[in-house]
Order: sequence, then C-alpha cells, then structure tokens
Amino acid sequence: MRTTIFVASLMLLGASLPAGAFPDRPVRILGGFAAGGTGDLINRLIAEAVAPAFGQRPVVEVRSGANGFIAAEAAAHSQPDGHTVVQCSTGMMTVSPQLPGAQLPIDPAQDLVPIANILHSTQTMVVSARSPYRSVADVVAAARARPGTISYASAGIGSVSHLSGARFAQLGHLDMVHVPYRGAAPGVLDVSAGRADLIITNLGDVIGQIGEGLRLLAFADGIGSPRFPDTGQISAVLPGYAVSGWFGLCGPRGTPPEVVARWFAALRDGFASPALQQRLLENGLSLRLEDAATFARSIEQDRGMWGEVIRAAGIHLD
Repeated sequence: MRTTIFVASLMLLGASLPAGAFPDRPVRILGGFAAGGTGDLINRLIAEAVAPAFGQRPVVEVRSGANGFIAAEAAAHSQPDGHTVVQCSTGMMTVSPQLPGAQLPIDPAQDLVPIANILHSTQTMVVSARSPYRSVADVVAAARARPGTISYASAGIGSVSHLSGARFAQLGHLDMVHVPYRGAAPGVLDVSAGRADLIITNLGDVIGQIGEGLRLLAFADGIGSPRFPDTGQISAVLPGYAVSGWFGLCGPRGTPPEVVARWFAALRDGFASPALQQRLLENGLSLRLEDAATFARSIEQDRGMWGEVIRAAGIHLD
C-alpha cells in the first residue's frame, strides 16, 4: 500500500515537473522560410540569445513552404512543453487567416499560443537605382498621371509586401499594378532590374543593395532605421500610412505559462547583449520585446488593420 502511494506521489510530482525542469531535452525552433533568408537568420540569432539561459543552443529546423504553415503545423502538433516552438510572423498570424480562399492546415489563433514578440522589421519602399523616381511624391505623381501603369512587386498574393502596396494604393487613391513573386528575393531582383517599379518590403531584404542596385525612397513603419537617419517616411506624403513587420515565437496550445515566462526571460536577457543588438541593426532589424499578453494584443490589433486592407482591396486566393 505504501509502495502504491509512493509511486502515485512520484507520478503526481512528475506531472508538475516539465515547467520547473524545462529544458530537460533538446529544444527546437522551427522556421517556415528558406535557409539563408531573414527569417532563418532571426531563428539563429534567437538560438544564440537563449543558449546561456537554457544551457544549450536550440536546434534550428527549417521546414519551409506554405507561407510558414508547414512549420506551424508541426509545432502545433508537438508536445506542449516548450521544447518545440515556431517562428510566428506578421503574415502567418494576422494576414493568412483572413484571406478568402486560404486553405490553412491549422488555425493559428486556436492551435498556437504567443510566447513573445521579439523583433521589429522596418518596412521600406525601394526602386531601382536607375529609376526616375527619387521620392514617394514622384511615385504618387506618376501613378496619378498614368493610372494602371506603375507596378509594385510583392513576395506573393496575400504577403505583407502585397498588402503594404495595396495599402499605399488605397490611401493615395491610386490605380497601380500588383506583380506577385514567389518570395521577396525575386521581386527585389526585378525591381533592381527595372522590370517592376517598386517594392515595399523588409529592410533586411534589401539592405545589402541600397546604394547599388536599389534606391531607398522612404520607410513605411513610422520608425525608420538609424542606418539611414536622413530617410523620411511614406506618411509624410500619405498621412496615416504605417505598416510594419514583426517576428515572434509561438508554441502549441497548452504550453504552461511558467514555461512561456522562462522563454521570455531568456530572450530578454540574451538580447540585452550589445553584440547581438549590433547584428540586428546590421540586418535591418530592431528589438521589440513583448511578453505573451502584450504580443497577443499586438496580433489582434494587426489582424484588424490587415483585415480592412484585404476587404478594401478585394484580395482573395480562390
């Protein structure tokens, strides 16, 4: 009888161990975008940041495709104990779930829980270095003078860069042509070559080409970057225009609050490193640490904004 009680007590104790013992096996960060891109770089910086607190460097696994949802589905079906998390971006959490015709393997609002928002990705408008447009006002004037001829590239239908361009056209009452690509990289390449007029995308996607193949016209997020202190905002020409991107971490529903708190503390302490912050700056990123509750509110706020853009522009995937 005593043995039975003792074993039962151990089982109860074991049931409460995951939060306190975390991590007690390898930690994985799943990424939904190709190796070598901004998303992959971010996951590797996250792994570096949390390594001291966790006593191990998390393994970064790339499971690209379906706008990040292959990785998100794998995370959603993993054990909810904090050992598997997924990078959750603006597009995955706030845009894709609202696109008419989108067939998603999971509902991120129901199957994932926010752990922390980590990084802000400055949005930029760029044109070819050989473009006649030297300001946002030039683009607006050309689009008004020649309706239906000025094009904006994007990373694909329903991507944040697509919606950013649509928002620009909406606020400016402009008739512009959307040219979708399979990712930001080919879109940026065609802008640089002059085959598309402009793109609004993450600074990290274009920072290496500014001043060479690309000309930076303005920032789109109301914040900008200390790397380019003399560059203004799109909102100076189109008041009210503000779009931004962010990258956070989510876990499967049921992840214990104490494990979520451990993740946030590890991220906060790790990204306090000046060396890591400098690497963020070099790649067009900046710290935007938000705990789970604040991150959840940011997700809801952006869902509202992007939902309005989707409906006003009539964007759909079917």
